[in-house]
Amino acid sequence: MHRLLTRPRNREKRDQDPVTIEVLIPTYDERPVVFQPAPRVASLEGSTVGIISNGKQGTAAFFDAMEAELRDRHRVADVVRLTKPNYSAPAPAGLMSQARHWHALIAGVGD
Repeated sequence: MHRLLTRPRNREKRDQDPVTIEVLIPTYDERPVVFQPAPRVASLEGSTVGIISNGKQGTAAFFDAMEAELRDRHRVADVVRLTKPNYSAPAPAGLMSQARHWHALIAGVGD
């Protein structure tokens, strides 16, 4: 935050005390945590792929098609489909802990 002292522009008020204006600087002072993406899998064949939906309308048909593609083209062993309980909040820890057993994860949204 910075404080500035300024005098009114109006000539009649220039003899008055200066006005203090606080200028807020909306920056985050801490350094962000470096994100390290997971290594890519060489192949999806025989793997378990998780799909986490935000639960909005329109995701079911899309993920149905994606699941069929994963099974038919990429020959995955299993597709686990879960839906978040609240579309605007992060996935709960219990749901995310299941992801540790998957080889790949797809998170999706739909409207």
